[in-house]
Amino acid sequence: MPVLEELRQAVVDGQAKAAVARATQGLEEGIPAEVLLRDGLISAMQEVGRLFEEGEIFVPEMLVSARAMNATLVVLKPLLATEGSEARSEGKVVIGTVQGDLHEIGKNLVAIMLEGSGFEVVDLGTDVSPERFLEAAEAGADVVAMSALLTTTMTNMKAVVEALGRAGLRDKVRIIVGGAPITDRFASEIGADGYAPDASKAVRKVRELLAVKA
Repeated sequence: MPVLEELRQAVVDGQAKAAVARATQGLEEGIPAEVLLRDGLISAMQEVGRLFEEGEIFVPEMLVSARAMNATLVVLKPLLATEGSEARSEGKVVIGTVQGDLHEIGKNLVAIMLEGSGFEVVDLGTDVSPERFLEAAEAGADVVAMSALLTTTMTNMKAVVEALGRAGLRDKVRIIVGGAPITDRFASEIGADGYAPDASKAVRKVRELLAVKA
């Protein structure tokens, strides 16, 4: 089996040590880091997303695959920067859990899936104020992604949308929201561009909003 296919399968299976070994082998054989990223890691995470959507795997399996991807990225990132791959990312996404909310598992999984799919991700963490979202967006962002797990904090998403509007950025960035109490209707009511119920669909929605072909 070619090293790229072995790398891809190792990530899908969540075998971090095997994935790192295959990536290292690929580099030794002269395969560019960008190719290992695109045809190995990104391809693998797209497959993981498909398996999740079809109910063949669940969140724990996605997290294991994501860990394998992250372990391999540690090996590839220094070389990706040298090759200039970062300049050819699919887009820049600023992500965070809104003010007053400290839940992060879902947000973290979305961030991992986005990074694994070729996006540059700026993770602001939890309890993020509208001002911090705005500051990050002003620094350059294509998408602002917000998460909330509590009905008492989901209303803070609207404050972020309004802050971006007042700053004149609303037409320059796309906004996507998600979390247990969030619905497509709520997203429309607060002026967001899209809603995603899980990490896999979040990647698809971001690509859709940015008109990036998978």
